[in-house]
Amino acid sequence: MTLTQTRTTIPEEARTEGLLAVVIGRVVGWTRQGANVVAGWARAVQGVVTPLGWAVIGGAIVSVAVGYTWGWIEFIAIGWGLALLAAAASVWLIGRGASTIELVLPTPRVVVGELAEARLVAANPGRRRFGGVQLEVPVGSRVIERVLPGLPRGGAYDDQFRIPTERRGIVAVGPARTVRADPIGLMRREIVWSQTVQLHVHPRTVAISALSTGFIRDLEGSPTRDLTASDIAFHALREYVPGDDRRFIHWKSTAKTGTFMVRQFEQTRRSRLMVLLDLEPGGYADEAEFELAVSAAASVGARAIRDARTLSFVVSGRGRSGSAPGSVMRELPTVSRDRLLDALCLVEPEEQSVMLPDVARSAAEGLPGVSLAFLVTGSARGVPTLRAAAARLPAGIDTVAVRCAPEGEASARSVAGLTVFDIGYLEDLRAMLARSASVA
Repeated sequence: MTLTQTRTTIPEEARTEGLLAVVIGRVVGWTRQGANVVAGWARAVQGVVTPLGWAVIGGAIVSVAVGYTWGWIEFIAIGWGLALLAAAASVWLIGRGASTIELVLPTPRVVVGELAEARLVAANPGRRRFGGVQLEVPVGSRVIERVLPGLPRGGAYDDQFRIPTERRGIVAVGPARTVRADPIGLMRREIVWSQTVQLHVHPRTVAISALSTGFIRDLEGSPTRDLTASDIAFHALREYVPGDDRRFIHWKSTAKTGTFMVRQFEQTRRSRLMVLLDLEPGGYADEAEFELAVSAAASVGARAIRDARTLSFVVSGRGRSGSAPGSVMRELPTVSRDRLLDALCLVEPEEQSVMLPDVARSAAEGLPGVSLAFLVTGSARGVPTLRAAAARLPAGIDTVAVRCAPEGEASARSVAGLTVFDIGYLEDLRAMLARSASVA
């Protein structure tokens, strides 16, 4: 072999190897694409074929295989019959049944026990008339079923259904979906048309008297020893210095002295109202007591927000005694009444909840400036525990403990500086607060 022949042979072998690598790469790529397509079809078929349908398809395959293997005409006929049955069932899945379906929730917030409804609005702006189809709407743990009638061109369908509101909480409504299925139940195809909407079922509240009367006597705030140039509590007059606000010049004193005199004020500190809702299950005899406690705490919080008071609404956390304040207690939003009641829809007794005295101590450390505190719990919480919780709060705070026992006898008493209300109805809380305000 000459040197020239060697030089021409090596490039040909390299080109052959490169071409083989390209072919192998393309085959691998096509194989992966095919596997992805098959996987996608498998997922789609898996969501359409019911367990009964898979049994029929499996029976068809086995029957055909046995029949052709052993030459049994009967198995061949059964296999092809089952295959035709599955093919006929798939025909029922053709079509969508409507062009648009909307799920409308007119009122996103209701009070427990009030009437709540949702609307289903379907329309067909197309040219074809669609046949009837089954319509399903999950509502909480239930499923509302309707039969959507055939809609001609330009036709519309409007239906309403009730949403259960017997229990406080958040009810998930939707999504609205149409279901096409064959009469035997081999195939089932679902088409989702809308998003899931949420209905907030708020706890029941009662209108109570203004909390600034009686218990809280510093409506504008508590005056301090810090002096300021602009506030509410007047302190004294002093000579004007450059930079003072001219609106606070006292003209009568200025005319008498011949020198500009301005008013000087004591800086005030607005009081904070705290509502502490006990979530420890040991404080309640049953679920009805807890629901009454939630309603009582919500009533006090809603009134404080209405009065534009500084409010802190605290519930028990899951931390351990001695943990950080953020784990021992949890503060609910009080930006608005709806935000507070929305958060109370999700409040439930928790086995790992911190005991009431520990929560009170954590609240005292994390919420300065509290002047009035409501401790809301059940009838199983004894007075010694309530006194221990009140003792964890700073001195000078008026503390009211509200113990709830549905249909129980209402009473009010004072134990070592702690006011204890026992209520059986929400109206009892309103009457006791109004009586305390008039006495004060």
